[in-house]
Amino acid sequence: VQLVESGGGLVQAGGSLRLSCAASGRTFSSYDMGWFRQAPGKEREFVGAISRSGGTTYYPDSVKGRFTISRDNAKYTAYLQMNSLKPEDTAVYYCAVQSGSSWYRDNVSKYSYWGQGTQVTVSS
Repeated sequence: VQLVESGGGLVQAGGSLRLSCAASGRTFSSYDMGWFRQAPGKEREFVGAISRSGGTTYYPDSVKGRFTISRDNAKYTAYLQMNSLKPEDTAVYYCAVQSGSSWYRDNVSKYSYWGQGTQVTVSS
């Protein structure tokens, strides 16, 4: 499966952005999906995940209440809605998918396919 992120850009602190992750192929609904970000000089950080059905989501405390993940399997697309953005949210954001019977939500190494990333910059 190929993944393509879009929707990144420059926004002021307190603003919002919605990222999209478009997948190729009709097997999109068989994958659990995660969103990650990576700032310069830092490790890739987990920012949320959604189950293949869309019925379960999971967020780390750093974004809980501000970020929301959703997906539309009929459109082979997932979304990351980011509200109340902070300068520390500045990073390249990636979507990724994993298959299998177990769901390793925040484990970078368990995700098999990744998008190319989209830059999000939050100015103060």
